[in-house]
Amino acid sequence: MNQAKENLLLHPVRLRILLAVAGRQATTQQLANELTDIPQASLYRNINTLAAAGMLVVVNERRVRNTIEKTYALPDQGLSLSLEDLKKAQPGDYIRLFTQYLGNLLGYYVRYIQQGQVDFTRDHVSFQMFPLYLSEAETQEMGRALNAVLLPYLKNEPAPERRRSIFGLMTFPDEVGAPLPATTQTSATPAAPDDSEK
Repeated sequence: MNQAKENLLLHPVRLRILLAVAGRQATTQQLANELTDIPQASLYRNINTLAAAGMLVVVNERRVRNTIEKTYALPDQGLSLSLEDLKKAQPGDYIRLFTQYLGNLLGYYVRYIQQGQVDFTRDHVSFQMFPLYLSEAETQEMGRALNAVLLPYLKNEPAPERRRSIFGLMTFPDEVGAPLPATTQTSATPAAPDDSEK
């Protein structure tokens, strides 16, 4: 894995900044208002580091008093790592990357809970875990089906009638292959037909 890109994606503050910008445009002030636990000097320093590395792009600038306010977005390639990066990764790289993913997912969930007035049914909150038995062909078919469902919604721009949601997805082989007992399935709410919009 390219060492520079690895450091950018695995650094906890920088990854949180990238995830906060994902799917939208945000100013430095908006990011500061959202990521309040990160010291402002550290936040700005890491934003500049990401911008210098091309992981953030400036899409707008405007003068605010005596400073230039920049609006950032992700470049077209987003947060993804190339196949070449993944081929060069070591086991520890994969573990750190997945740990950061889980940590950020937990951060979004905790922030939602701490905002108060939690209503899983109203807000379509759901998290589930279940095993699938798939052949290689079925795995590829499922991937194409998921892409077909998600891609149109990933193109959505922010709008007054739209609420930003976090959609987390992960899949990996279970070498043991034993089915999970029904009691270990984790689900906040039963999946509803309109949950696909999450």
